[in-house]
Amino acid sequence: MRVAVVEDDDGVASAIVDSLGMHQIETARMSRGIDLLGRHREFDVVLLDLGLPDLDGLEVLRSLRKVSTVPVIVLTARDDERTVVRGLRSGADDYLVKPARIAELLARIESVHRRASRVAGTEGPAVRRFGDVEVSLELRTVHVAGEPVSLTPIEFSLLAHLVETPGAAVSRTQLMDRVWGNAFVGTSRTLDVHMTGLRSKLRRREFIETIRGFGFRWTG
Repeated sequence: MRVAVVEDDDGVASAIVDSLGMHQIETARMSRGIDLLGRHREFDVVLLDLGLPDLDGLEVLRSLRKVSTVPVIVLTARDDERTVVRGLRSGADDYLVKPARIAELLARIESVHRRASRVAGTEGPAVRRFGDVEVSLELRTVHVAGEPVSLTPIEFSLLAHLVETPGAAVSRTQLMDRVWGNAFVGTSRTLDVHMTGLRSKLRRREFIETIRGFGFRWTG
């Protein structure tokens, strides 16, 4: 398990990192919300303070939830009921008020990680078939009518994200985050160029539907 500790107080962060390390949990400490948004795919669980120097923690949480389901435990000094409710409604999996006892923190981490693992275990096979289109998510290969199709890494990442949830609308923000790795930054025009290339190579343009003003959907 790898845990992100997003905390701007050096003393608090060091105590958490040391305590988790004593229990063989790998950690990475960050002091800014934008650092988490750029690296969120590296972690199994996130411990998120709300009082960050660059962005409000609730804003970070809402941005993260647009592109990721990584379990998030809010760990903050804010204990008023309104903030707790806002945190949970913004997508937090759990909420702890500082100072948190290490035994309770460990139990909460294990709990949210276990729930996330159960959900991940229900996902379908790594090979997806849609008519004569076959996509291997594990091998990163694509075949159309039995013939291999050569995609760039970016084109394959776009395709993989679409076919993981066929029929579901996927926002441009989610796709840009998947490819460029940042929940905030992405070049919309660049996304369109790569999507055009993907459609051309698949020769099944009708399989990728454009949702005007939002994003795309795999309809194959």
